[in-house]
Amino acid sequence: MKNLDLNSLRLFVAVCEAQQITKAARSEHIVGSAISKRLAQLEDVVGTTLLVRKRSGIAPTAAGATLLKHAKTMLATAAEIERDMASHTQAIDGNVKLVTAATAIAESLPDAIASFLRDPLHRSVRVEIQERVSHEVASEVRSGAAAIGICWDVVDLTGLETRFYAADQLGIAVAQSHPLANRSEIRFEETRPYEHIRMPPSSAFQAALDHEASASGQQINYRVVVSTFDAAIRVARSNLGLAVAPREIVEQYIGPGGPCFVPLSDDWAQRRFVLCFKQLASLSVAAHSLLDHLALSK
Repeated sequence: MKNLDLNSLRLFVAVCEAQQITKAARSEHIVGSAISKRLAQLEDVVGTTLLVRKRSGIAPTAAGATLLKHAKTMLATAAEIERDMASHTQAIDGNVKLVTAATAIAESLPDAIASFLRDPLHRSVRVEIQERVSHEVASEVRSGAAAIGICWDVVDLTGLETRFYAADQLGIAVAQSHPLANRSEIRFEETRPYEHIRMPPSSAFQAALDHEASASGQQINYRVVVSTFDAAIRVARSNLGLAVAPREIVEQYIGPGGPCFVPLSDDWAQRRFVLCFKQLASLSVAAHSLLDHLALSK
């Protein structure tokens, strides 16, 4: 078989999807006769008929359906090669919106973004970071409002592709005078007799805690309700209850007069965070480059 031409394959895919040569010609900004000539040459290369006319329009033959599947793969690969080569040969330009759970911001995300932007190839890239709860992260990426998200993997990620980003450890933040302050670790059910600090019920984090409490038949006494981990830790430091929070955020407050952190030994207390996006092939060069950088930065 002679070498397949990518432009001919692109036009073949366009005709299959449009089911009309004239419609495909308009979308590809080319005259219909030029497409017909390309398709004839393509059939000559593969040695068989690829398209037939039906009442509903032009449709692929069995051989055409096979070629269509491979053509889409080849075109996606060619686009990815083009993006990757561009990142090595010229500066990348573009805006990337990244939505992320609070834990990721508290950890190494700012440093990772800074190292990405310091690269001379990325001098024209602008990154917008917005904090969201995990289920909002997935929703915004799914709707196209953001290119990339970082969220807890327990939320609904239907329709999204993911890459592992990081793991973290949940535990309790308590005042130094709290009865649990000197524990080396603790099970969540052991915290039931003590007053807790609650996060908003709409958050994936609080929903997971409520699920664990319900599954074990526990009833949690919530004394204070706050909207952020930072607020929860400050309230816990004042000995108004205990707060379940990630180690990475609590450690920012540890010091003279600060809270103590006691790890939770429950399996679910080890959380996984993922990078999520709609389709790798649909990401801009700037977003694709940032995704690769974040995936390799941990």
